[in-house]
Amino acid sequence: MPANVIFLGGVGLGKTHLASALGYEACLKGYTVLFATAIDVINTLSAAQAAGRMKQELKKYIRPSLLILDELGFLPIDKTGADLLFQVISQRYEQGPIVITSNRAFKDWPEIFNNDSTLTSAILDRLLHHADTILIQGKSYRMKEQID
Repeated sequence: MPANVIFLGGVGLGKTHLASALGYEACLKGYTVLFATAIDVINTLSAAQAAGRMKQELKKYIRPSLLILDELGFLPIDKTGADLLFQVISQRYEQGPIVITSNRAFKDWPEIFNNDSTLTSAILDRLLHHADTILIQGKSYRMKEQID
């Protein structure tokens, strides 16, 4: 079972770039990859749920060999969004790896998931069971030129 990878760190440190590089490498090896922001996944599934197409749309996130969820925690997620993201993570658990980028430490994840500590614990339990967490520190690459 390939491991999940979670990139944690501040803004502009290359988390998305690294996640994309893993996705690109997986594509070169013949694996299917889906890259999406966490908010895009939530918005897509929310619209599908309202239209009665939830099951079909959920497959889009379950089926690929690798799912990359970018920018988890950059925008607040309401209860419905947290529940929808949980479904994706739960159904992928031990089925296929997820790469996640986040600017938030794990201790702050309940704030991401509508302050639902039970749901957050369930999500982290599934994600971290088979995971490599990479903490990235430093100064923003985007801001480097502005500061110099």
